[in-house]
Amino acid sequence: MAPLDSMPPTNAGYVLLPIARAAIEQTLSNNKNATGVYPEWVHEKGACFVTLQQDGQLRGCIGTIEAYRPLIEDVWSNAISAAMRDPRFPPLQQNDLQSVHIELSLLSACEPIYFRNEADALSQLRPGIDGVVFEWQGRRSTFLPQVWSSLEIAAEFISHLKAKAGLAPNFWAEDVNLYRYTVSKWTEDAL
Repeated sequence: MAPLDSMPPTNAGYVLLPIARAAIEQTLSNNKNATGVYPEWVHEKGACFVTLQQDGQLRGCIGTIEAYRPLIEDVWSNAISAAMRDPRFPPLQQNDLQSVHIELSLLSACEPIYFRNEADALSQLRPGIDGVVFEWQGRRSTFLPQVWSSLEIAAEFISHLKAKAGLAPNFWAEDVNLYRYTVSKWTEDAL
């Protein structure tokens, strides 16, 4: 099975968001009977992030950067992980479910950013468009393009990515690797 050659239809959120919610609901109720008929594209390899918001605040966000399994499995697994295994939050409880809103971001393939130095790298970033992966000697972090809304300046965006990777905000080395990706995203509130 090849990765998604093109993004799914623009209305893919109508298919993917209910899959994410069903995964969380079934996990909280200990009901493991997943059924449904889905379009063929959900069985192609895909990578996504599932973000949970509760009362306007982040409540969980887990995802996959590179496509390695069918999209339907990636959505299902990441939804459960966002609800139950995000180390920043306690596991979601059944009584939280009604107040949680789901956002699903489907990632394009990552492409490397080629640069001479940090200033050159920063000049190539596209605020609001690029999700960025920062990589250095086994340390890796990423921010979805949505993070640009709170970190609008490229230097600030990258310094927070470094901190997320456990490095000093002013760290730089010649062997740093950066990758970019874009997302198609859908939110339950918008559907």
